[in-house]
Amino acid sequence: MSIIMDLITNKVLVSTGVCWFVAQFLKVVIDGCKNGFSKERLTGSGGMPSSHSATVVSLTTSTALVYGVGGFEFPMALFFAIVVIYDAMGVRMETGREARALNRLMERDKKEGKEPVMEEPLREKMGHTLPEIIAGVAIGIIGAVIICNLMP
Repeated sequence: MSIIMDLITNKVLVSTGVCWFVAQFLKVVIDGCKNGFSKERLTGSGGMPSSHSATVVSLTTSTALVYGVGGFEFPMALFFAIVVIYDAMGVRMETGREARALNRLMERDKKEGKEPVMEEPLREKMGHTLPEIIAGVAIGIIGAVIICNLMP
């Protein structure tokens, strides 16, 4: 029972989980308003806001608030956040752009009666734009500050 109490009273864990959930929920709502409901949005990556950014920034912020910035915990969380955000904005964004190009080639091949390069279209919504990252960062900072100050 002590383990469960430790988990549900862990400010870093709770704020990180809540910020992830809020960002993911908002992503479903925002995308649903624009394009209609999609099951893929429940767990899929990409879109507004970045749940990756919200999660790692909440982890970093709550770590700083709980443990301070002088120990090893904060630099670990900070550099983890930098790597994840860089990947979400850079590498995965490029992967999504490549998927769009390959999907267009597949459609062109089908129209021309050629054997398509692949059978199923690739998922194009992979990475994040700068506004999506900024929105995720804001959710992470605000959520961590609120939760860490509200929890005993």
